[in-house]
Amino acid sequence: MKVLSLALAGLLASASAVSAQQSHSVKGYVKSNGTYVAPTRATNPNGTNIDNYSTKPNVNPYSGKAGTKSPDYSYKPPKTYSAPKTGSY
Repeated sequence: MKVLSLALAGLLASASAVSAQQSHSVKGYVKSNGTYVAPTRATNPNGTNIDNYSTKPNVNPYSGKAGTKSPDYSYKPPKTYSAPKTGSY
């Protein structure tokens, strides 16, 4: 039973670590009209809006708000940097 409890604890710890890596904090700011926008969390960019908190039917786990944007179902790979290849192959 102790082994099962330890395994379950490890699984929960790894699941929470993965979910923590899928979003980032966004600092609060003041708009040009003087309105303050509070800090929040956002999903990390990944080329699609299907997993964004603001997309239907997703719910933001931090605010509890339901998504309102339609999924676009298109995938745009994130921009990445590749070092130039040198030497002979």
